[in-house]
Amino acid sequence: MGLIRVPQSQFNRLNRRQFLKVSGLSSLSFLLGGCGGPLFEDIVGKVSEPLNQRVETLLFQPQKLVPEFPLGAIEPEALIVNSFRGNPVIDPTTFRLVIDGEVNQPLSLSMAEIQQLPLTSMVIRHVCVEGWAAIVQWGGVRLRELVALAEPKQEVKYAYFQSADGYYGSWDLPSALHPQTLMAYQKNGEPLPVENGAPLRLASPVKLGYKQSKWVTRITLMSQLGRVKGYWEDQGYEWFAGL
Repeated sequence: MGLIRVPQSQFNRLNRRQFLKVSGLSSLSFLLGGCGGPLFEDIVGKVSEPLNQRVETLLFQPQKLVPEFPLGAIEPEALIVNSFRGNPVIDPTTFRLVIDGEVNQPLSLSMAEIQQLPLTSMVIRHVCVEGWAAIVQWGGVRLRELVALAEPKQEVKYAYFQSADGYYGSWDLPSALHPQTLMAYQKNGEPLPVENGAPLRLASPVKLGYKQSKWVTRITLMSQLGRVKGYWEDQGYEWFAGL
């Protein structure tokens, strides 16, 4: 396949989705993800992921806000529940979110302490690579505020997430620190339901659904990723999985 040459003047005007469409990586990004069940063989992701990840990282703008929707656009019934191993039993009164790793101030926060931080609410589209999407209002605390409290060391580049049901995943730090990336405890203005990840889940318009872990109990900040990167990613799905 020949190279696609895009004049610099035109490239400067291309947004990320347009560029991925031109380069053919838009469909690649779609093929390599998963929101709740495997779709393709491992080898596809393992061969294609390095190039895909480099391109997506290059095009990601960590401070650019994703347009949000009005409250009237919320689709209450559209968010499909995909579970990894069923809903874990978590007592919100004893729950603790641990933030550790390469930090100066390791944290163990209760829900009461988390809810004392400024509440951020956003109405965004949750996109699943299985082919569906839902406009949802999420409310919670910006992940960047929690990370700041832990005082990460300068070398930190990744955030690793562990969940109460055994699910796990990892993000690049710029995406984790995006101003619209939340640790959410509300959905559509109400307390977050257990099936949607209560007491605490990731919610962000910059990642596909399978990156948005539910029932998060630990966030580990690291300078390097180990062999284990994410439940679906370790089976060959795309690691960056950006939108």
